[in-house]
Amino acid sequence: MYEEPDKDDGVRILVDRLWPRGLTKEKARVDLWLKEIAPSTELRKWFDHDPKKWKSFRGRYETEIRDKDDLIKVLNQKAREGTITLIYGARDEKHNEALVLKHILEKSE
Repeated sequence: MYEEPDKDDGVRILVDRLWPRGLTKEKARVDLWLKEIAPSTELRKWFDHDPKKWKSFRGRYETEIRDKDDLIKVLNQKAREGTITLIYGARDEKHNEALVLKHILEKSE
């Protein structure tokens, strides 16, 4: 989320439960905010962006979103319509919920 929006981003979808601190809606240029698809507050706090917990976090998050098929369908539909960019507020580009969602979307193609 700390990269500037790009014209090639397509539909920009925020996948965090909370709006990223210090970021205005104009600067973020988010087209859709799917906060319900984000990790639960409990899981987010437990993970605390600790890379050592990444593997467990991925598994727990995948379990959580199994019940959110309708939201995964929204992401799949948007992806079929064109490019989507999953937006997240974490500074860690290798350990965040957007990567888990990307993996799920790629598996469901």
